Amino acid sequence: MPLDTDLSPPVHVTSEALLRLRPVGGAADEEVAVELPVALTVNGVSQAVMLATPADLEDFALGFALSEGWIAQPGELLDIEVDATRVDGIELALRVTAAREQGLKLRRRQLAGRTGCGLCGLESLADFASLQPAPVQALAVDVEALARAMAALPGAQVLNARCGGLHGAAWCAPDGRLLLAREDVGRHNALDKLLGARARLQPPAGPGFVAMSSRASHELVHKAAMARVGLLACVSAPTSLAIATAQQLGLQLWAFVREGRATRYA
Repeated sequence: MPLDTDLSPPVHVTSEALLRLRPVGGAADEEVAVELPVALTVNGVSQAVMLATPADLEDFALGFALSEGWIAQPGELLDIEVDATRVDGIELALRVTAAREQGLKLRRRQLAGRTGCGLCGLESLADFASLQPAPVQALAVDVEALARAMAALPGAQVLNARCGGLHGAAWCAPDGRLLLAREDVGRHNALDKLLGARARLQPPAGPGFVAMSSRASHELVHKAAMARVGLLACVSAPTSLAIATAQQLGLQLWAFVREGRATRYA
């Protein structure tokens, strides 16, 4: 059912992202976030199935392809077809260049998608080690800019304001201005959507950093580095692997950016 929203960029809302229902014993309808399987195929070959919110799916496809290393540049993704007619979920059919298709055949990963795992489907610890991105260039940003960005993030989480339960990811200018935002039930999906939207910007995005409404986990650091992002700021706690990976890659990692504090871990 349509949602009565009138929003300008950087916020993007689609009616398919929310479901209106009446809780058992409730007196009024409520809106809940939609979560469903989203399958990604590349040149006809199944690559991954993720649980995601069905909004900004083309951004998600591009961002996921970039952060997973399926492609190195947006231009290598030639086409995206969204099939929402299936009863069991949505299929995103990606078409990439022949060179990229060949590379995928050499390193084919099957991911059993879930909202808290960025490594599902790897067969060995050696596979994990081989997927590390190249080092990135850290960005010089002051604490006030981080606080400004995090203060603006809830206002960009339009879906979350209506139903709760959604993570937000924002691309922010070095002074903390929020330029672009995306949402999803999965924090890593939200980041993929943001990275895809950022990759589409014309003219290309200038310097900036990513602000997240979640904890700072390894897969967020990994995806940010794959996109050549040098600073990640999160509202909640970091994990040990996120810190170690950020230190290894030269990525500036901030966590607990809230309530007048911000802690730099790498």
